[in-house]
Amino acid sequence: MHPLLQKVARYIQESELLRGKDTVVVAVSGGADSVALLDILSSLGEQRLVVAHLNHLLRGNDSDCDAAFVGGLATQYGLPLESRSIDVYRYSYEKRLSLEEGGREARYAWFDEVAAKYGAQAVALGHHADDQAETVLMRLLRGAGTSGLSGISPLSAGRYIRPLLCARRVEIEEYLENRNLSFRTDGSNTDTRFLRNRVRHELLPFLETFNPSIRDRLVGTAEILSADEALLEDITEKAFERLASAAGTRIAVDLPALRTELPGLRLRIYRGAIRTAKGNLAHISLKHLRQIDELAFSVKANSSITLPENMTVTKHYQALFFAPASAHEAGEALELVIEAPGTYPLPGGKLLSVTRTEAPVNWKNQAPGRAYFDLDAVPFPWVVRTFRDGDRFTPLGMKGSKKVKDFFIDMKIPLSIRRKVPLVASNGTIIWIAGFRLAEQARVRVGTRNVVLAETIDDEH
Repeated sequence: MHPLLQKVARYIQESELLRGKDTVVVAVSGGADSVALLDILSSLGEQRLVVAHLNHLLRGNDSDCDAAFVGGLATQYGLPLESRSIDVYRYSYEKRLSLEEGGREARYAWFDEVAAKYGAQAVALGHHADDQAETVLMRLLRGAGTSGLSGISPLSAGRYIRPLLCARRVEIEEYLENRNLSFRTDGSNTDTRFLRNRVRHELLPFLETFNPSIRDRLVGTAEILSADEALLEDITEKAFERLASAAGTRIAVDLPALRTELPGLRLRIYRGAIRTAKGNLAHISLKHLRQIDELAFSVKANSSITLPENMTVTKHYQALFFAPASAHEAGEALELVIEAPGTYPLPGGKLLSVTRTEAPVNWKNQAPGRAYFDLDAVPFPWVVRTFRDGDRFTPLGMKGSKKVKDFFIDMKIPLSIRRKVPLVASNGTIIWIAGFRLAEQARVRVGTRNVVLAETIDDEH
């Protein structure tokens, strides 16, 4: 057995990348690395393989020739082929991504689709040790923390495996020559307009004048940082479970407890909250994490910041809320006329139920989501609407009026939902802040005969 085959087989076993009968989608571009990957996995012979190729349409006829070459490989190995073409230039332009980012996003979407079609447990990619060294340097130049500097993981997202991370480029080239395997050469790999190519062809050779083993040192550093990162992620996960909770579509983080944590852990908790709320950490940098930390320690009771991709972080008294910004979160315009008892839809999947009933024994005994009304004092039609600046009402049990805004503040109702709270009015006077407080003039008194019960309930349909 060729030494590289033994090395990769051992790495797959040690890193627990594959099991005996897994179905594996092999990403094959036609280049040296992917051809070697396909041949090695085929030679090891334990898994069911599917070849996947994405034609980026960036190099004209060369791109078409790559696709044809990969098709020939699939035939040669007797494997099913899934191939697709996509205009990556247009895709990147429409999504406002760099060509590198757009190409990567399009590839992974395609691989996911193929994996789903075949019920594959893994998608194998051809990254090797030299790619690892380049990645560490690129992330260092861009200002990454320990998670970024830990480099490329042998297993990510639960399915993407990189069996060649243990191998240097020279080992792969020697393997291809020994096996007499041909491959395609992508001319764009020498185009130094791309950062990776500049790192590969300019920066790394320069660093080798200081340390000829710089590539091995960078790979070793990535391995150490990867182990450290696993430890820190375990600590962060436990802290996140203790401090964070779901609040509807938002993630809420307990502020008093958060402020007692060390800065490094706080920043990681912010990353976890963002990842949970929006699904990724795209375009989130140290600058944004520091902004969140400043917000957490701000003396203002209510304030917020906007992060990339329309993500918002809102501070409300004793919590930080992380959520994608949306029209719903900002508040929805509402004006609903109620002329008689019935059931009426409210924003956010709620219903307002109004029914005639008997007077309650104790008018003070009212749950937050339900209230009894003296219909003679507050007759129909009612108008249900959202908060407006300057709104006032007389809370139950009080004589003077109060600003609704001040009531929200006293009740510690988050700023982000204040304009979503339904207000019920009769003859232009607010008689109920639905779910929170009845107005004094609407209450049921001794001798009241014309009573209705209003409740906010979930729409089960």
